[in-house]
Amino acid sequence: MENYEIKTTIGEGTYGVVYNALNRSNGKFVALKSVKHIPGVEGLPSTAIREISLLRELKHPNIVTLLDVVIVDSSICLILEYHSMSLRQYLESLPASQLMDLKLVGSFLFQMTSAILYCHRRRVMHRDLTPQNMLIDGVGRIKLADFGLGCCFQLPMRALTHEVVTLWYRAPEILMGCPRYACPVDIWSIGCIFFEMITKRPLFRGDSEIDQLFCIFRLLGTPNEQSWPGVSTLPDYKSTFPKWTSNQLTQLMADLDIYNSAVDLLAKIIVYQPAKRLSAEQILEHEYFNDWQSGVKKNKHSKRIHGMGILIALKPCSTVYRVSEKD
Repeated sequence: MENYEIKTTIGEGTYGVVYNALNRSNGKFVALKSVKHIPGVEGLPSTAIREISLLRELKHPNIVTLLDVVIVDSSICLILEYHSMSLRQYLESLPASQLMDLKLVGSFLFQMTSAILYCHRRRVMHRDLTPQNMLIDGVGRIKLADFGLGCCFQLPMRALTHEVVTLWYRAPEILMGCPRYACPVDIWSIGCIFFEMITKRPLFRGDSEIDQLFCIFRLLGTPNEQSWPGVSTLPDYKSTFPKWTSNQLTQLMADLDIYNSAVDLLAKIIVYQPAKRLSAEQILEHEYFNDWQSGVKKNKHSKRIHGMGILIALKPCSTVYRVSEKD
């Protein structure tokens, strides 16, 4: 640890603390993630083992890079590339009356979906996709971070824990206690983040698991065997759930300053049946990205920020697009 000088605390959670630190050997800043030893548990915490093993294998321009691993006393420290802003911080930094530029929304969606497609093709689920875990580098490149809840999956699917994903971005099958879920849980989270980038507000903002479910039910209608075959067999399904009957998602999106294709895309992501949700590959092939590149909008009276003056990567390792004052 003598190679690293801790500067400030970035964040603290259940499993440890993340610091901004200076690498004395090269003068570059890094993120130092110190994972706490859990009393009464032998060996390294499972979250640290998962994150280290996954990040050592996942090499993608939109996934944060693991630079080193250092063991100090009873803690293990992950040395990661440092970025000073998350998507959550960026959204909160926008003026109250202004929305995120649509070109930036499309760029970020493309990048995070590209990273998830890369993961899914390697049979890896992130399982904790949130705006807090989407970092932004100095040229507008998204970096997926915090793989502590990530896992590899295989066929046939084995039973998995449902204590994953920050509540607001948690898929309904996890909330219903489904023991065998798969990649669509990440897709649901991406859909929630997509809506939040467009509107600056969470799509579902429950304060408990049951409240989160009811938030989803109010918007999509309470699921039944017609809208979601097999739902009544899930462990936490209750026949006594309140009955909301109509899907309000398209209506919710109707008056927003967005491309028509964005409404269609979100409606194909925020779907009860996991198998009916678009895959990451299908999202990237959706017509939304044609509209995004051409800049065709539904509503001419925009309240969105333009001229952000930062570089936006349209595609990983390819074209870089500058949002100019004219765009």
